Amino acid sequence: MAGTKLIGIDVGTTAVKAAVFGPDGTVLDRLHQPHDTQRPESACVEQDARDWTRAIDAALARFTPLMPGVGGIGLTSQVNTHVFVDAEGTPLAPAIVWQDGRAAAEAAELDAQISEAQRLEWWGAPMPIDASHALARMLWMQRHHPEIWDKTRYVLLPKDLCLWHMTGAVVSDPLSNIGLVDLAHRHIPEVLGLVAGAADRMAPLKPLSALAGRVRQGPAQDIPVANGTMDGWVGLLGCGGHREGAASYLSGTSEILGITSEAVHPTPGVIVFAESDGLRMHAGPTQAGGAAQMWWADLNGISPEQMSQRAAASPPDKPAPLFLPHLQGERAPLWNANARGAFLGIDQTSDAADLARSVYEGVAFSVRLLLNALERSAQVQSTELICGGGGFRSDVWNQIRANVLGRTLHRLAVTDPGLLGAAAIARAATGQAPDLASALDELMHIDKTYRPDPALAPLYDAQFAIFEDLTTRLAPVNDRLTALPRPRL
Repeated sequence: MAGTKLIGIDVGTTAVKAAVFGPDGTVLDRLHQPHDTQRPESACVEQDARDWTRAIDAALARFTPLMPGVGGIGLTSQVNTHVFVDAEGTPLAPAIVWQDGRAAAEAAELDAQISEAQRLEWWGAPMPIDASHALARMLWMQRHHPEIWDKTRYVLLPKDLCLWHMTGAVVSDPLSNIGLVDLAHRHIPEVLGLVAGAADRMAPLKPLSALAGRVRQGPAQDIPVANGTMDGWVGLLGCGGHREGAASYLSGTSEILGITSEAVHPTPGVIVFAESDGLRMHAGPTQAGGAAQMWWADLNGISPEQMSQRAAASPPDKPAPLFLPHLQGERAPLWNANARGAFLGIDQTSDAADLARSVYEGVAFSVRLLLNALERSAQVQSTELICGGGGFRSDVWNQIRANVLGRTLHRLAVTDPGLLGAAAIARAATGQAPDLASALDELMHIDKTYRPDPALAPLYDAQFAIFEDLTTRLAPVNDRLTALPRPRL
């Protein structure tokens, strides 16, 4: 099967993306189909899971002329998004998206029942149970909608639901089941036992590079489909995280960073994945990257491209407000659902260009906070990162990132590293490459490099120290703000 074409599919937060890759990694055709997100209440973020499967069907139909010679399909998806389905695979309620914070109280209750020693034994790091954890969502559903909970056969991730739709197989993978699986890739009975009935609603586990099955109908019928895994891990893999010591940076709705390292120094806020396919990834997702850009652009009635132009008009040596990009809580390394965004240091000289630049800088500061934690966890000092994702389209923002991080950034030629990583998993799963590293070496290419300006290092070091301090000092203030009663008028 060497030299065959591959299909990569990524069920992302804002869209389903799919591409057909030639044997050398060239994109032969692609589809990008957005889907809606609903926010019925302040803490609730939902999607219609049927939008994902309809988009996959549309992609495979579009690729019909290219199907001859396709040797495998790889699938990845957003993680910590959960769908409650019945025995036929029909969603019983809107999918609860990873940004959703409705289960914060249940998360705190469950988290308090797990000791630090247990966290290290099970996960290799002091990870918390937060509002995006599957168990917290299950407990919330059990308490608030018992009629749905009683009908639920499985609680699935988007990838798992789409695999069922494509192949008829009910299967998941260990890496995507964050906080439910131990370092040996097994479900943790003590964790699942915290919510009655949770263990019975888990999909069986297979390795990420195993075959889930074959497409059962349509233009791709009988093409093998790899099990795949979460978009963060696959995207980091597609960003060069397939070699020991490599640092990778994925930007989309959120910013996701990873360092591949066998060494583990337990560090609060960092996710350490169990070793899989010879790789151990230290990783973490922030809550807002492209989401912060879209928020500011929409607020001002401009496009992201126009926002980038405005930011370029604000010279970096001009004082600009400090922005905390915690628009809907924060994930790694803070894991605080109550964290909130802020502009600090605004004065009468601050203009729209300065505020646009400060949004970009604020996201970069959140990435630096995460990168520092990852380097402690992995015992690796990074000097350069391979980058990819839709959030790296702006040269202005990319240079700000390099300056704030003090690291060289290499941007991938492929816009969607998640698709590239998914295709690489399909290549390995179908025997076209001996392992994931070899599969990636054949597919990835660098597009552009951004180097930090050493003259700006003292300024950004000083600003970052303030940013880091504020994340701690503002925590109790944000707790008080989120606890304020909201009268119904």
